[in-house]
Amino acid sequence: MSVKALAGVRVVEFSRRVSVSCCAKVLADFGAEIIKVETPGSGDPARQHGPFPGDRPDPEKSGLFLTLNTNKKGVTLDARSPKGRELLTQLLRKADVFVYDLTPAEADALGLTHADLNAENPGLVCTLITPYGATGPYKDFQGADLSVNAAGGITHGVGFLNREPLCLPLFQVSYMAGLTAAIATTMAVLYRGAGGEGQLVDISESDVLAVLIDGIHLPTYVYRGTSGHRNGRRARMGRFPNTVIECKDGWVCLHVPQLEQYLRFFKMIGEPEWGKNPRYRDRRAMAEEYPDEAEALLAPWFKSHTKQEVLEQLMAYHVPGSPVLTTDDIFHSTHLRERGFFSVLTHPNAGALEYPTPPYRMSDTPTELVQPAPTLGQHNAQVFVDLLGLAPDDLKRLAADGVV
Repeated sequence: MSVKALAGVRVVEFSRRVSVSCCAKVLADFGAEIIKVETPGSGDPARQHGPFPGDRPDPEKSGLFLTLNTNKKGVTLDARSPKGRELLTQLLRKADVFVYDLTPAEADALGLTHADLNAENPGLVCTLITPYGATGPYKDFQGADLSVNAAGGITHGVGFLNREPLCLPLFQVSYMAGLTAAIATTMAVLYRGAGGEGQLVDISESDVLAVLIDGIHLPTYVYRGTSGHRNGRRARMGRFPNTVIECKDGWVCLHVPQLEQYLRFFKMIGEPEWGKNPRYRDRRAMAEEYPDEAEALLAPWFKSHTKQEVLEQLMAYHVPGSPVLTTDDIFHSTHLRERGFFSVLTHPNAGALEYPTPPYRMSDTPTELVQPAPTLGQHNAQVFVDLLGLAPDDLKRLAADGVV
Protein backbone atom coordinates (compact mmCIF):
# COMPACT_ATOMS: atom_id res chain seq x y z
CA MET A 1 0.00 0.00 0.00
CA SER A 2 1.34 3.43 -0.92
CA VAL A 3 1.62 6.14 1.72
CA LYS A 4 2.36 9.84 1.74
CA ALA A 5 5.96 10.15 2.90
CA LEU A 6 5.37 13.43 4.78
CA ALA A 7 1.76 12.98 5.81
CA GLY A 8 1.08 14.73 9.13
CA VAL A 9 3.95 17.23 8.72
CA ARG A 10 2.77 20.85 8.84
CA VAL A 11 4.92 23.40 7.01
CA VAL A 12 4.63 27.17 7.12
CA GLU A 13 6.03 28.84 4.00
CA PHE A 14 7.04 32.50 4.28
CA SER A 15 8.75 33.62 1.12
CA ARG A 16 9.53 36.03 -1.67
CA ARG A 17 11.86 33.71 -3.57
CA VAL A 18 11.11 30.99 -6.09
CA SER A 19 13.50 28.63 -4.28
CA VAL A 20 11.37 28.71 -1.12
CA SER A 21 8.14 28.10 -3.02
CA CYS A 22 9.84 25.23 -4.85
CA CYS A 23 11.05 23.66 -1.60
CA ALA A 24 7.57 23.83 -0.08
CA LYS A 25 6.02 22.41 -3.25
CA VAL A 26 8.28 19.34 -3.14
CA LEU A 27 7.26 18.78 0.49
CA ALA A 28 3.60 19.30 -0.44
CA ASP A 29 3.79 16.76 -3.26
CA PHE A 30 4.96 14.17 -0.73
CA GLY A 31 1.99 14.82 1.53
CA ALA A 32 3.02 17.64 3.87
CA GLU A 33 0.40 20.23 4.77
CA ILE A 34 1.70 23.56 3.47
CA ILE A 35 0.37 26.87 4.77
CA LYS A 36 1.71 29.55 2.46
CA VAL A 37 1.87 33.03 4.01
CA GLU A 38 1.56 35.93 1.56
CA THR A 39 1.53 39.69 1.97
CA PRO A 40 -2.01 41.15 2.04
CA GLY A 41 -2.88 42.90 -1.20
CA SER A 42 0.17 42.10 -3.32
CA GLY A 43 0.83 38.48 -2.39
CA ASP A 44 3.83 36.42 -3.49
CA PRO A 45 6.01 38.32 -6.05
CA ALA A 46 5.69 35.26 -8.31
CA ARG A 47 2.08 36.32 -8.94
CA GLN A 48 3.42 39.24 -10.96
CA HIS A 49 5.58 36.98 -13.12
CA GLY A 50 4.17 35.33 -16.22
CA PRO A 51 3.45 33.71 -18.43
CA PHE A 52 -0.12 35.02 -18.41
CA PRO A 53 -3.00 34.00 -20.70
CA GLY A 54 -3.06 36.40 -23.61
CA ASP A 55 -0.09 38.24 -22.06
CA ARG A 56 -2.53 40.08 -19.78
CA PRO A 57 -1.08 40.25 -16.24
CA ASP A 58 -3.36 38.76 -13.60
CA PRO A 59 -2.05 37.76 -10.14
CA GLU A 60 -4.42 34.79 -10.07
CA LYS A 61 -3.32 33.47 -13.49
CA SER A 62 0.47 33.57 -13.32
CA GLY A 63 1.90 30.39 -14.84
CA LEU A 64 4.86 30.51 -12.47
CA PHE A 65 2.74 30.95 -9.35
CA LEU A 66 0.16 28.35 -10.37
CA THR A 67 2.87 25.75 -11.00
CA LEU A 68 4.87 26.39 -7.82
CA ASN A 69 1.94 26.38 -5.42
CA THR A 70 -0.20 23.36 -6.13
CA ASN A 71 -1.16 21.26 -3.09
CA LYS A 72 -0.88 24.27 -0.74
CA LYS A 73 -3.18 26.29 1.47
CA GLY A 74 -2.81 30.06 1.25
CA VAL A 75 -3.24 32.80 3.85
CA THR A 76 -2.41 36.50 3.94
CA LEU A 77 -0.56 38.02 6.86
CA ASP A 78 1.45 41.19 7.47
CA ALA A 79 4.23 39.80 9.66
CA ARG A 80 5.69 43.28 10.15
CA SER A 81 2.66 44.44 12.13
CA PRO A 82 2.46 43.51 15.84
CA LYS A 83 -0.85 41.65 15.41
CA GLY A 84 0.40 39.88 12.33
CA ARG A 85 3.59 38.86 14.10
CA GLU A 86 1.51 37.45 16.96
CA LEU A 87 -0.59 35.39 14.54
CA LEU A 88 2.54 34.08 12.81
CA THR A 89 4.00 33.07 16.18
CA GLN A 90 0.82 31.15 17.00
CA LEU A 91 0.95 29.45 13.63
CA LEU A 92 4.57 28.45 14.06
CA ARG A 93 3.83 26.92 17.47
CA LYS A 94 1.61 24.43 15.63
CA ALA A 95 4.08 23.83 12.79
CA ASP A 96 6.74 21.19 12.24
CA VAL A 97 8.71 23.12 9.60
CA PHE A 98 9.21 26.79 8.78
CA VAL A 99 10.55 27.50 5.28
CA TYR A 100 11.55 31.12 4.76
CA ASP A 101 13.98 33.47 3.01
CA LEU A 102 14.72 36.31 5.41
CA THR A 103 18.30 37.50 5.64
CA PRO A 104 19.77 37.21 9.16
CA ALA A 105 19.29 40.96 9.69
CA GLU A 106 15.65 40.81 8.59
CA ALA A 107 14.99 37.77 10.76
CA ASP A 108 16.52 39.49 13.76
CA ALA A 109 14.41 42.61 13.23
CA LEU A 110 11.22 40.52 13.07
CA GLY A 111 12.12 38.19 15.92
CA LEU A 112 12.26 35.25 13.52
CA THR A 113 15.79 33.99 14.06
CA HIS A 114 16.28 30.31 14.72
CA ALA A 115 16.95 31.08 18.38
CA ASP A 116 13.69 33.04 18.64
CA LEU A 117 11.68 30.30 16.97
CA ASN A 118 13.38 27.51 18.90
CA ALA A 119 12.38 29.18 22.16
CA GLU A 120 8.73 29.13 21.04
CA ASN A 121 8.80 25.65 19.50
CA PRO A 122 11.91 23.51 20.23
CA GLY A 123 10.85 20.90 17.70
CA LEU A 124 10.53 23.34 14.80
CA VAL A 125 12.74 22.67 11.78
CA CYS A 126 13.73 26.06 10.30
CA THR A 127 14.75 25.92 6.66
CA LEU A 128 16.34 29.19 5.61
CA ILE A 129 17.02 29.69 1.89
CA THR A 130 18.93 32.83 0.94
CA PRO A 131 21.23 33.88 -1.92
CA TYR A 132 24.47 33.54 0.06
CA GLY A 133 23.66 31.68 3.28
CA ALA A 134 23.21 32.72 6.91
CA THR A 135 26.91 33.22 7.62
CA GLY A 136 29.79 34.98 5.90
CA PRO A 137 30.33 38.48 4.51
CA TYR A 138 27.35 38.41 2.14
CA LYS A 139 24.75 36.98 4.51
CA ASP A 140 22.62 40.16 4.58
CA PHE A 141 22.91 40.92 0.87
CA GLN A 142 19.84 40.73 -1.35
CA GLY A 143 20.56 38.67 -4.44
CA ALA A 144 18.78 38.50 -7.79
CA ASP A 145 18.94 35.49 -10.10
CA LEU A 146 21.78 37.03 -12.12
CA SER A 147 23.97 37.75 -9.09
CA VAL A 148 23.38 34.28 -7.63
CA ASN A 149 24.38 32.71 -10.96
CA ALA A 150 27.54 34.81 -10.97
CA ALA A 151 28.45 34.01 -7.37
CA GLY A 152 27.84 30.30 -7.99
CA GLY A 153 30.30 30.36 -10.88
CA ILE A 154 28.07 29.36 -13.77
CA THR A 155 28.05 32.80 -15.43
CA HIS A 156 31.78 32.37 -15.99
CA GLY A 157 31.05 29.67 -18.56
CA VAL A 158 27.61 30.45 -20.06
CA GLY A 159 27.29 32.39 -23.30
CA PHE A 160 29.61 33.53 -26.07
CA LEU A 161 32.98 35.07 -25.22
CA ASN A 162 32.31 38.20 -27.30
CA ARG A 163 28.87 38.76 -25.79
CA GLU A 164 27.52 39.73 -22.38
CA PRO A 165 27.60 37.01 -19.68
CA LEU A 166 24.40 35.05 -19.12
CA CYS A 167 22.73 33.15 -16.30
CA LEU A 168 20.80 29.90 -16.42
CA PRO A 169 17.29 30.82 -17.60
CA LEU A 170 13.87 30.40 -16.01
CA PHE A 171 14.92 30.19 -12.33
CA GLN A 172 16.93 26.97 -12.74
CA VAL A 173 19.17 27.83 -9.78
CA SER A 174 16.08 28.44 -7.64
CA TYR A 175 14.73 25.00 -8.51
CA MET A 176 18.07 23.37 -7.66
CA ALA A 177 18.20 25.18 -4.33
CA GLY A 178 14.56 24.39 -3.58
CA LEU A 179 14.97 20.67 -4.21
CA THR A 180 18.20 20.60 -2.18
CA ALA A 181 16.42 22.37 0.68
CA ALA A 182 13.51 19.92 0.52
CA ILE A 183 15.86 16.94 0.81
CA ALA A 184 17.73 18.51 3.72
CA THR A 185 14.45 19.45 5.41
CA THR A 186 13.16 15.90 5.10
CA MET A 187 16.35 14.63 6.75
CA ALA A 188 15.88 17.12 9.60
CA VAL A 189 12.25 15.99 10.03
CA LEU A 190 13.36 12.34 10.16
CA TYR A 191 16.04 13.23 12.72
CA ARG A 192 13.47 14.97 14.89
CA GLY A 193 11.14 11.98 14.57
CA ALA A 194 13.95 9.75 15.85
CA GLY A 195 14.19 11.72 19.08
CA GLY A 196 16.13 14.79 18.05
CA GLU A 197 15.12 18.44 18.23
CA GLY A 198 14.43 21.00 15.56
CA GLN A 199 17.40 22.26 13.55
CA LEU A 200 18.35 25.16 11.33
CA VAL A 201 18.72 24.06 7.71
CA ASP A 202 20.84 26.78 6.09
CA ILE A 203 20.72 26.71 2.27
CA SER A 204 22.75 29.10 0.14
CA GLU A 205 21.49 29.26 -3.45
CA SER A 206 24.91 30.22 -4.79
CA ASP A 207 26.61 27.40 -2.88
CA VAL A 208 24.12 24.87 -4.25
CA LEU A 209 24.95 25.98 -7.78
CA ALA A 210 28.69 25.90 -7.12
CA VAL A 211 28.51 22.33 -5.83
CA LEU A 212 25.94 20.80 -8.20
CA ILE A 213 27.00 22.35 -11.49
CA ASP A 214 30.20 24.34 -11.36
CA GLY A 215 32.20 22.26 -8.90
CA ILE A 216 33.80 20.30 -11.74
CA HIS A 217 35.99 23.29 -12.56
CA LEU A 218 37.90 23.13 -9.29
CA PRO A 219 39.63 19.78 -9.95
CA THR A 220 40.04 20.80 -13.60
CA TYR A 221 41.99 23.85 -12.48
CA VAL A 222 43.97 21.91 -9.85
CA TYR A 223 45.01 19.08 -12.16
CA ARG A 224 45.17 20.79 -15.55
CA GLY A 225 45.71 24.43 -14.64
CA THR A 226 42.76 25.33 -16.87
CA SER A 227 40.18 27.84 -15.71
CA GLY A 228 38.02 27.86 -18.83
CA HIS A 229 35.89 30.62 -20.26
CA ARG A 230 32.60 31.19 -22.03
CA ASN A 231 32.56 29.18 -25.23
CA GLY A 232 29.11 29.61 -26.73
CA ARG A 233 27.30 26.39 -27.59
CA ARG A 234 30.40 24.27 -27.11
CA ALA A 235 31.89 22.93 -23.90
CA ARG A 236 35.20 24.64 -23.12
CA MET A 237 37.02 21.42 -22.31
CA GLY A 238 36.59 17.86 -23.53
CA ARG A 239 36.80 15.92 -26.73
CA PHE A 240 35.02 16.40 -30.04
CA PRO A 241 32.05 16.31 -30.40
CA ASN A 242 30.94 18.13 -27.26
CA THR A 243 28.55 20.71 -28.64
CA VAL A 244 25.05 21.77 -29.61
CA ILE A 245 24.68 21.33 -33.36
CA GLU A 246 21.94 22.36 -35.75
CA CYS A 247 19.80 19.73 -37.43
CA LYS A 248 16.90 19.79 -39.91
CA ASP A 249 14.28 21.16 -37.51
CA GLY A 250 16.21 22.48 -34.51
CA TRP A 251 19.25 21.58 -32.43
CA VAL A 252 20.83 18.50 -30.89
CA CYS A 253 23.22 18.32 -27.94
CA LEU A 254 26.16 15.90 -28.21
CA HIS A 255 28.51 14.79 -25.45
CA VAL A 256 30.73 11.91 -26.58
CA PRO A 257 33.76 11.76 -24.24
CA GLN A 258 34.78 8.09 -24.51
CA LEU A 259 36.60 6.54 -27.47
CA GLU A 260 34.19 3.60 -27.67
CA GLN A 261 31.27 6.03 -27.79
CA TYR A 262 32.97 8.05 -30.53
CA LEU A 263 33.57 4.95 -32.65
CA ARG A 264 29.84 4.17 -32.42
CA PHE A 265 29.05 7.80 -33.24
CA PHE A 266 31.29 7.63 -36.30
CA LYS A 267 29.44 4.55 -37.51
CA MET A 268 26.13 6.32 -36.85
CA ILE A 269 27.00 9.11 -39.30
CA GLY A 270 28.12 6.63 -41.96
CA GLU A 271 31.88 6.46 -41.40
CA PRO A 272 32.67 9.36 -43.76
CA GLU A 273 35.95 9.47 -45.65
CA TRP A 274 37.27 12.52 -43.79
CA GLY A 275 37.66 10.37 -40.70
CA LYS A 276 40.81 8.83 -42.24
CA ASN A 277 42.58 12.19 -42.22
CA PRO A 278 45.00 12.43 -39.23
CA ARG A 279 43.86 16.04 -38.67
CA TYR A 280 40.41 14.76 -37.76
CA ARG A 281 41.56 11.98 -35.47
CA ASP A 282 42.85 14.25 -32.69
CA ARG A 283 39.56 14.83 -30.87
CA ARG A 284 40.95 17.26 -28.30
CA ALA A 285 42.50 19.43 -31.02
CA MET A 286 39.23 19.30 -32.96
CA ALA A 287 37.36 20.50 -29.88
CA GLU A 288 39.79 23.19 -28.76
CA GLU A 289 41.78 24.36 -31.81
CA TYR A 290 39.54 24.13 -34.89
CA PRO A 291 35.97 23.29 -33.76
CA ASP A 292 34.25 25.28 -36.54
CA GLU A 293 36.14 23.30 -39.16
CA ALA A 294 35.40 19.98 -37.45
CA GLU A 295 31.72 20.68 -36.92
CA ALA A 296 31.34 21.74 -40.56
CA LEU A 297 32.15 18.13 -41.45
CA LEU A 298 29.17 16.95 -39.38
CA ALA A 299 26.74 19.57 -40.68
CA PRO A 300 25.52 17.74 -43.83
CA TRP A 301 24.47 14.63 -41.90
CA PHE A 302 22.71 16.49 -39.10
CA LYS A 303 20.97 18.98 -41.39
CA SER A 304 19.48 16.08 -43.32
CA HIS A 305 17.88 14.58 -40.19
CA THR A 306 15.14 15.79 -37.84
CA LYS A 307 15.55 15.87 -34.08
CA GLN A 308 13.44 12.73 -33.74
CA GLU A 309 15.48 10.90 -36.36
CA VAL A 310 18.71 11.90 -34.65
CA LEU A 311 17.34 10.74 -31.30
CA GLU A 312 16.44 7.33 -32.75
CA GLN A 313 19.95 6.96 -34.17
CA LEU A 314 21.59 8.04 -30.90
CA MET A 315 19.61 5.40 -29.03
CA ALA A 316 20.28 2.72 -31.65
CA TYR A 317 24.04 3.29 -31.47
CA HIS A 318 24.14 4.01 -27.71
CA VAL A 319 25.67 7.45 -28.19
CA PRO A 320 25.22 10.13 -25.48
CA GLY A 321 23.15 13.00 -26.84
CA SER A 322 19.70 14.53 -26.88
CA PRO A 323 17.50 16.85 -28.93
CA VAL A 324 17.14 20.37 -27.58
CA LEU A 325 13.41 20.41 -26.88
CA THR A 326 11.21 23.48 -27.02
CA THR A 327 8.32 23.97 -24.61
CA ASP A 328 5.98 22.85 -27.38
CA ASP A 329 8.08 19.71 -27.96
CA ILE A 330 7.84 18.81 -24.28
CA PHE A 331 4.11 19.47 -24.05
CA HIS A 332 3.41 17.21 -27.03
CA SER A 333 6.03 14.57 -26.19
CA THR A 334 4.65 11.08 -26.86
CA HIS A 335 6.93 9.66 -24.16
CA LEU A 336 5.76 12.11 -21.48
CA ARG A 337 2.13 11.63 -22.48
CA GLU A 338 2.41 7.86 -22.20
CA ARG A 339 4.10 8.24 -18.82
CA GLY A 340 1.26 10.40 -17.55
CA PHE A 341 3.64 13.27 -16.82
CA PHE A 342 0.92 15.94 -17.05
CA SER A 343 -2.01 16.24 -14.68
CA VAL A 344 -5.13 18.42 -15.02
CA LEU A 345 -6.24 20.71 -12.18
CA THR A 346 -9.03 23.26 -12.28
CA HIS A 347 -8.31 26.63 -10.70
CA PRO A 348 -11.26 28.93 -9.82
CA ASN A 349 -9.75 31.82 -11.77
CA ALA A 350 -7.36 30.28 -14.29
CA GLY A 351 -9.63 27.35 -15.19
CA ALA A 352 -8.57 23.82 -16.16
CA LEU A 353 -4.86 23.57 -16.95
CA GLU A 354 -2.34 20.79 -17.48
CA TYR A 355 0.50 20.82 -14.95
CA PRO A 356 3.83 18.98 -15.05
CA THR A 357 4.22 16.41 -12.30
CA PRO A 358 7.56 15.75 -10.51
CA PRO A 359 10.31 14.29 -12.73
CA TYR A 360 10.70 11.28 -10.43
CA ARG A 361 8.50 8.40 -9.31
CA MET A 362 8.55 6.73 -5.90
CA SER A 363 6.85 3.31 -5.84
CA ASP A 364 5.99 3.24 -2.13
CA THR A 365 5.52 6.98 -1.54
CA PRO A 366 4.12 8.44 -4.77
CA THR A 367 3.49 12.12 -5.35
CA GLU A 368 0.14 13.45 -6.50
CA LEU A 369 -1.35 16.75 -7.59
CA VAL A 370 -4.65 17.07 -5.74
CA GLN A 371 -5.46 20.78 -5.57
CA PRO A 372 -4.61 23.94 -7.53
CA ALA A 373 -2.65 26.87 -6.18
CA PRO A 374 -4.61 28.95 -3.64
CA THR A 375 -6.19 32.24 -4.51
CA LEU A 376 -4.91 35.15 -2.42
CA GLY A 377 -6.07 34.61 1.17
CA GLN A 378 -8.26 31.66 0.21
CA HIS A 379 -7.71 29.75 3.46
CA ASN A 380 -7.66 32.63 5.96
CA ALA A 381 -10.78 31.44 7.76
CA GLN A 382 -9.72 27.78 7.74
CA VAL A 383 -6.31 28.55 9.23
CA PHE A 384 -6.93 31.55 11.51
CA VAL A 385 -10.41 30.55 12.76
CA ASP A 386 -10.47 26.75 12.60
CA LEU A 387 -6.80 26.07 13.41
CA LEU A 388 -5.81 29.01 15.63
CA GLY A 389 -9.23 29.64 17.21
CA LEU A 390 -9.57 33.28 16.15
CA ALA A 391 -13.13 34.62 16.35
CA PRO A 392 -14.69 35.31 12.91
CA ASP A 393 -15.42 38.92 13.88
CA ASP A 394 -11.79 39.42 14.93
CA LEU A 395 -10.67 38.05 11.59
CA LYS A 396 -12.91 40.57 9.82
CA ARG A 397 -11.41 43.44 11.85
CA LEU A 398 -7.88 42.27 11.09
CA ALA A 399 -8.76 42.13 7.39
CA ALA A 400 -10.17 45.65 7.53
CA ASP A 401 -6.93 46.84 9.18
CA GLY A 402 -4.80 45.19 6.48
CA VAL A 403 -3.22 42.69 8.90
CA VAL A 404 -4.60 39.68 6.99
